[in-house]
Amino acid sequence: MHTQNYQNHQRIVPGFLALGFVLLLCLIGACVNLYTSISDHQSIYSASLLVVLSACMLAAGFFARIFALKAQDRGIRAEENLRHYVLTGKLLDPRITIHQVIALRFASDAEFPQLAIQAAEKQLDSKSIKLEIKSWRADNHRV
Repeated sequence: MHTQNYQNHQRIVPGFLALGFVLLLCLIGACVNLYTSISDHQSIYSASLLVVLSACMLAAGFFARIFALKAQDRGIRAEENLRHYVLTGKLLDPRITIHQVIALRFASDAEFPQLAIQAAEKQLDSKSIKLEIKSWRADNHRV
């Protein structure tokens, strides 16, 4: 696996993007079908059913992604809180947001405690935290 850094740390899943695009096209097609079948009262039920089902599938895909990321974020928070406790004997500052914690996970053990203090005191955004990291700690498990 290649060395991870700020430029290449984001992970994009092409299949998920393609599926979202296909579901969006399906919803658009169903809406067009509903619009064209308004004059034909026999097929309006099936056309409206296709719109509802397409919208539900698009929403289900969106929620599946969001719920999985939220669960993973909670795991990262717990992991980084434990890491901070092991390194400093104290829990993370409660002012640190989940986005800051997610960015801090890339910092090496040597940089982590000081960056956590800076993040809490200066309310650094995640991009600023990542740019401050000198020794990058790869996270190859996040989706």
